[in-house]
Amino acid sequence: MSTALIIVDIQNDYFPNGKMELSNPEKAAANAAKVLEWFRQNNKDNIFHVQHIASDPGLGFFLPNTEGVKLNESVFPLGNECIIIKHAPNSFFKTELESKLREKRVTKLVIVGMMTHMCIDATVRGAVELGFETTLIEDACATRDLSYKDSKVPAEQVHYAFVGALNGMYANVISTEDFLQQND
Repeated sequence: MSTALIIVDIQNDYFPNGKMELSNPEKAAANAAKVLEWFRQNNKDNIFHVQHIASDPGLGFFLPNTEGVKLNESVFPLGNECIIIKHAPNSFFKTELESKLREKRVTKLVIVGMMTHMCIDATVRGAVELGFETTLIEDACATRDLSYKDSKVPAEQVHYAFVGALNGMYANVISTEDFLQQND
């Protein structure tokens, strides 16, 4: 049994002055960087960076050949780390991620990244449907305020609603500190 780290969409457009700024992306990225460093020290052959590149310019962010589409420096890949390009929320949809994980006989995933309510949710659910045992590091993820009709839902509530829904049935949801302590 082997474990891999999946870093989903920690890209510049989600940070201040980006085209889709999230709530507290720096905090989530800093925690993701701690988990990434643990993997670099303990499991360096199983690190996967997922990068969303918009195939439709109408999306308005993650546009090809822009500063915003680039992976953020806080978790920038080293030369030996795999980069998976995706064009949809689920990191497994029409990508090489599953085949690369199977090649390495990975059965367990640790997931961090952005946006909790979209790409993290889709990727965690996709991973479980493919048979992977999944851990979600919730404070290494970020999202944004949402609205429906006249109701605004603050980012913190969006985040906790989604991680709460994933916890148990889909993933073991834990904090960065708990992950690092459990794997000390």
